[in-house]
Order: sequence, then C-alpha cells, then structure tokens
Amino acid sequence: MYAIIKISGRQFCVSPDEVIKVGKLHAEPGEDVLVKDVIMYADDEDRQIGTPLVPYQVRLEVLEHGRERKLITSRFVRRGGMRRRRGYQQHFSMVKVKAIEKGD
Repeated sequence: MYAIIKISGRQFCVSPDEVIKVGKLHAEPGEDVLVKDVIMYADDEDRQIGTPLVPYQVRLEVLEHGRERKLITSRFVRRGGMRRRRGYQQHFSMVKVKAIEKGD
C-alpha cells in the first residue's frame, strides 16, 4: 500500500512506517500532522488516481527539525573587483508515516 501526497509544495510517494524528509512544518516534534492532499492511492487490489485528489488522508508524526548542509555560492567578475560569497541552509522536518486512512 502506498500513496502520493503533496506537502510543502512537493510530491512524495509514501508508505506506512516510512521516514521522509520534507520542507519545514509548523509543528513540534512528537505532534501528528494530517495531510489531506492525496493525489494517488494504490493497494494490492486497486489503484485510485485523483482528479485532482482522492478521498484518503495520511497521518504523519514529526520526529525532528533540522537544517541541511550549507551550500556555498560565489560570484566573480574578472577585472571588476567584485567577489561575492554567500551560504544557505535549507530547513527541513523529518516525519514518519503512521497511517494511510480513508478520509472525506
């Protein structure tokens, strides 16, 4: 059994007891999050593709929040005396899929 969900502007293929890394969620570690944006649901017998969504929901548990490795970007202009160096770290949340259940 698996489902394709939309969360934090991206799509993820999830199945029960799977741990995934998504964009930062506004929930504390240990809290449950309910995702109703289920695009597709597939089981052993049947498969449902939404137009645009299917009537299922996915229950997630937030495990932790963190930041990715720092990405360093640099820009250099020859003979211009311009050098720029910037770093960026993306925030993320680790979540565990608790259940895929029938919803509205």
